[in-house]
Order: sequence, then C-alpha cells, then structure tokens
Amino acid sequence: MKAILKTEKLCKTFSNEGLQQHVIKNLDLEIMEKDFTIIMGSSGSGKSTLLYALSGMDKPSLGKVFFHGEDISDYSNDKLALFRRKHCGFVFQSIYLLENMNVLDNVLTGALVAQKNSPELVAKVKELLKKVGIDEPLWKKYPNQLSGGECQRVGIVRAVINDPQILFADEPTGALNSSSGQDVLDVFTELHKSGQSIVMVTHDLKTALRGTRVLYLRDGGIVGEHRMPEYETDDLQKRRESLQKFLNEMGW
Repeated sequence: MKAILKTEKLCKTFSNEGLQQHVIKNLDLEIMEKDFTIIMGSSGSGKSTLLYALSGMDKPSLGKVFFHGEDISDYSNDKLALFRRKHCGFVFQSIYLLENMNVLDNVLTGALVAQKNSPELVAKVKELLKKVGIDEPLWKKYPNQLSGGECQRVGIVRAVINDPQILFADEPTGALNSSSGQDVLDVFTELHKSGQSIVMVTHDLKTALRGTRVLYLRDGGIVGEHRMPEYETDDLQKRRESLQKFLNEMGW
C-alpha cells in the first residue's frame, strides 16, 4: 500500500479570549490507501480537528498536508472545495439530509454537483441504496419518514456516490441506537472490503473494532498505533481483547 494522505509537522492552533490553544502539535502521519484508519483519544484530544485538517475542511496553522504527494495546505477555499468534491466523501454524527427531498433526490443531489443526470447515474444510485438495505419502497420517502439508521445509510450512499478516493467519518453511529449503529458499521465494513480507504473518528470500542489501524491521539500527537487484520466476525473475541489491551495501555 502507498500513502494517500501525509502530514509534515502539522499544527492547528485556536485562539480563545487571547489565549492560544495548541490542539494539533507537529504531527507527522501517513494514511495508507485501502486502510480503515480509526482515530481515538479522550475528549478534547483533537480527533475531529485532525480529521478536518486531513480532509481539507480546515486549514492547518502550520505544517503540510499532502494528498497523493500534492501539497493541499495552501489551496484557496475554492480549490479546497473542488478537492473535497472530487476526492472525498463525508459522513457525520448529525445526518445532513435535505428534509424537502426524498431519498433518491437526496443522493442524486450529491451526485449532480459533480456530474450531469443520466439513466446510468440513477441506476447506480438505486443499486447502492439496495446494497445498504434501502429498498425501493423507501426511495420516495422523506427523511422524517425514516429511522435514524436508515437516514445514516442514505447519507453514506450520498457520500460515496461520486466514488471518492477517501471516505471520512466523524462519530457516524454516535446518534444511533445499538441495532441501527450495527447496520451502519456493516456498511462501512463492506465498503472497506471493496477497497474503500476510510478515516473514522470514534470514542466507541465496537466501532473501532471495524478498523485495520487504530491511532491514539493525546495532547495533539499520536502516542500509539494498533494494527488489526481485516474485520471478520469469527475472530471477534480475540480482536476485542487485543484492542482493549492496547487502549488500556493508552489510558483510554
């Protein structure tokens, strides 16, 4: 595997009532293609800040972010928007579906930003919806007629409809019940097995078990890394024990 993202001396600082808060500090990191990278750490450790910097949603205060070797740190806001549209998909804890559009139109809106409508595109949307368990009876329904888990699965389809090279997720199951969260995690697992590169922030052990690489963030830096094979249910107990041991060592 080769690096899809790389940082050099990455720093992110915020000002709060005249005081400087250094959230990310001189961080060197590589995110590998086709990896399922999990970012963990205590509250306030900088997990989401790091994800936003990696994805071009926010600019670093100092340092560099490279995408396939190209420095995106100094891109203008407009160029960053084009970069995100072309190369990235996003799934958040809050489910940002348009309430006045049905399921099909919500996904098509994401696709039409980058390409023209076509029968092939509509067929692709329908195929992806079926893959995540959103079948035809739901396609004409509106977000307020769906469960939270159904809405999040629609959101995932919208995030991947343009075939992003990397998918970013920030606590994607945080607002879901256990059953819906499990369904959503199954979708991420299948995406990863199909070759999708994923970077996900989570504080949840069950979610972290889906990854192949777990990075632990403390005081703005990576203090530990844990590698796991591709997720399979038949080695779940061993996988859980291994990850729990690592997290305990990190002081989680």
